[in-house]
Amino acid sequence: MKQYMKYVKPYALYFLLAPVLMLVEVVGEVVMPKLLANIINIGIPAGDTGYIVRMGLGMAGMALIMMLGGVGGGFFSARASVSFAAALRKDAFAKVQEFSFANIDKFSTGSLVTRLTNDITQLQNIINMGLKMAFRAPGMLIGALIMAVAMNPSLATVIGVVIPILVIALVLVMRVAFPRFNAMQKKLDRLNTSVQENLTNIRVVKSFVREKEEMEKFAEANEDLRAGSIAAFKVVIMTMPIMTLAMNATTLAVVWFAGRQILVGDMAVGDLTAFTTYIVQILISLMMTAMVILNSSRAIASAKRISEILNTKVDLSDETATKKDAVVTKGKVEFKNVCFKYYKDKENYVLDHISFTANPGEIVGIIGGTGSGKTSMVQLIPRLYDCDAGEVLVDGINVKDYSLKHLREGVGMVLQKNVLFSGTIMDNLKWGDEDATLEAVQAAAESAQAHNFVSSFTKGYETELGQGGVNVSGGQKQRLCIARALLKKPKILILDDSTSAVDTATERRIREAFEGELKDTTKIIIAQRISSVKDANRILVIDEGQIVGEGTHEELYKTCEAYREICISQEEKEASA
Repeated sequence: MKQYMKYVKPYALYFLLAPVLMLVEVVGEVVMPKLLANIINIGIPAGDTGYIVRMGLGMAGMALIMMLGGVGGGFFSARASVSFAAALRKDAFAKVQEFSFANIDKFSTGSLVTRLTNDITQLQNIINMGLKMAFRAPGMLIGALIMAVAMNPSLATVIGVVIPILVIALVLVMRVAFPRFNAMQKKLDRLNTSVQENLTNIRVVKSFVREKEEMEKFAEANEDLRAGSIAAFKVVIMTMPIMTLAMNATTLAVVWFAGRQILVGDMAVGDLTAFTTYIVQILISLMMTAMVILNSSRAIASAKRISEILNTKVDLSDETATKKDAVVTKGKVEFKNVCFKYYKDKENYVLDHISFTANPGEIVGIIGGTGSGKTSMVQLIPRLYDCDAGEVLVDGINVKDYSLKHLREGVGMVLQKNVLFSGTIMDNLKWGDEDATLEAVQAAAESAQAHNFVSSFTKGYETELGQGGVNVSGGQKQRLCIARALLKKPKILILDDSTSAVDTATERRIREAFEGELKDTTKIIIAQRISSVKDANRILVIDEGQIVGEGTHEELYKTCEAYREICISQEEKEASA
């Protein structure tokens, strides 16, 4: 829990004032029954109106002070808990942004969403509750206990019997509740994952008429969470009846024994009223403590899950970089005997001893079957993953020696899955250069063959895109993503099958634009269609993680059987079409 202290220190004043002001309210609660007892024992029997008024005014003044203390304590506890949660959420989100792809693979998207929202909210709630109860519950317990013992020591022994029983019951409840709350949060992860996947891919669900299956999948996760929540809260539900039973039994015992003392003249009626109030206060303070403890069990489970994010070691960082000030100036790419696998405990490599060089200004095509390792290979250039053996060099420098910022600034990458964000087309394109002028944006869009269709929209570049760019076609989305990468003016441009939804004529115009606008940029193009890489300076043929052919289209057609088979297969398909 020490790591959470950094989120407390900036708001230390709030954390201090909240319990102190709540303590003011506690003092009033402890004093008020004694003042009432004095009225009953002294003022009323003597008929002293002045005394009764003075005590009444004292009680009214005390009530006002109590109100100010309670309101102030509630205000500062809310400020403290909300500020704590906001700072923690900011750091947790920033840590997720630092994650490599390998780190992200260890958490599901739904789990990360739950941790950044629900789990942090649980901590916020327990801090808010804890600050209100931190001094109030023990203060009320101690104050009321002292007053009760001072008023009638023999009658106070009833409390000494009840408290140990309640403490034992609370300990047993805690032991059962903690693992159940931990399991409940994991079930919430699963539900959030189901919702996130369904809403993100709603068009696929509808196109395959899978609504029924998705509803069944959601219902299963929802029912699992319901059952888990009931199992966890079933324990909590038992706490209130136990506390209520203890309170009523104790009050009944006090009234029974006190009644006998009143009959023999050993206790005043006003003292019984005050003593009964103190007994209720003691039991209420125990109840408040119990609720804090029970909610703490859920918050502890949430804190553990948040700590897993904060304590995750990011496997891609600048810590070992020896040339952090270096920038990509030319764009030369070299792979030297590179091996890579996603799961380090597996025996076989996804990429096995890959070696090639892409010189500045060259167009290097990469082609191969699905799962052959094409995407895995290019992801090593901007260090989305790190190779397990060998070296990946950019401008003669190992990519591990660059700062991630400088390396990735020099690399423009259009991934297989084209992603646009909610906002305008202009907002999305300016991801490539936030300071770009309208003219620069339009020039990049023209090179990507996107300017014409963007201009056809009523609002042009100010057209709002739905989440993920759902209101543009697949080909339009690809062209916008290419334009975004071009606006970055990278020294290395990687297109990972990013023109698959574009017709061949448009694709040809995009390649022609590359030759003019990006003549000094190293261009690496992954494609399924031979026509996409046919005019490249060199083509790499990848099969099962190895380079099985390298050369121009004409050379490979003659010397590489795998390449020739792909060409013949596509030629036959075109002929039959």
